[in-house]
Amino acid sequence: MFGFFRKDKPATPATSEPPESAVPQVAPQDSAPAPAAQKLSWTQRLRAGLSKTRAQIGGQLTALFSRTKVDDELLEELETLLIMADVGMDATTHLLDRLRERVRLERIEDPTRLREVLREEMTALISPLEKPLDLDAHKPFIIMIAGVNGAGKTTSIGKLAKHFQSQGKSVLLAAGDTFRAAAREQLETWGARNNVAVIAQDSGDPAAVVFDAINAARARNIDIVLADTAGRLPTQLHLMEEIAKVKRVIAKADPTGPHEVLLVLDGNIGQNALAQVKAFDAALGVTGLVMTKLDGTARGGVIAAIAKQHAPSRPIALRYIGVGEGLDDLQPFHAAEFVDALFEPPQSA
Repeated sequence: MFGFFRKDKPATPATSEPPESAVPQVAPQDSAPAPAAQKLSWTQRLRAGLSKTRAQIGGQLTALFSRTKVDDELLEELETLLIMADVGMDATTHLLDRLRERVRLERIEDPTRLREVLREEMTALISPLEKPLDLDAHKPFIIMIAGVNGAGKTTSIGKLAKHFQSQGKSVLLAAGDTFRAAAREQLETWGARNNVAVIAQDSGDPAAVVFDAINAARARNIDIVLADTAGRLPTQLHLMEEIAKVKRVIAKADPTGPHEVLLVLDGNIGQNALAQVKAFDAALGVTGLVMTKLDGTARGGVIAAIAKQHAPSRPIALRYIGVGEGLDDLQPFHAAEFVDALFEPPQSA
């Protein structure tokens, strides 16, 4: 009835190979990192991962801030560049209003100083998203994972499992995506790679899978449960209700849970992320975000748009960002280092 992958007994690979799209795409550095890749720090990987967004605006920003004076023309061109980077109209308006106010109050005339002010204001805007998870608040700490198909949800679960293990935590995975073909096999592949148990059923009831996983975690003294759920579009209201049912069942298994509801967002979708956050938050009460695939897009500025959408009433924490295929390329979000990597001149990338 259940599929287990225990730490003392590695999983045996399935005899039938799942579709290529269902299998985690393993970058060469995952299994045998090249010497150069091993030397890269997270900051270096983040800067490399944001290179497309930085290329979209970096050279033009350098040209702007190399001018001799701060004037309305400079600020208008800066506004255009921020919108091009998917910062969004609301966030861009907020940033430009703050810049104009500080130019007036501080009598800023040097464009180089204006560049630093932009960094400061962007950091201030997105800093409310920087809230690390307190994994010691409950045991097991139950994390429910949601998102649309293709966002990188199941892959992110595998990377999170590795990240939590590196912190000395024991992890159990719940294969609650029972609707997508090969989703269970994909999660089991990640479980095998991380040497983590995976709870699965053949019944097709995701709520039952998650319920059993929580009880199994409690019996085995596991620290963290990562519960996968089926991908849903925000417009599929009847299917969104099925995910809401999973959340209610989690609360039955543990009245304090779920302790985190993570929404996985694909960095390539730009402003569409705002609609996804709004819809999933209304259905589930999202408490944290994971932004994946930032290395494949020039739309990294959408993080500022997300911050502006929910500020100041209830900013939803951006827990993790992903900038690559490697197991270690999903890391906690830090506002200052993100802004530094985003606005670093191209020649310094």
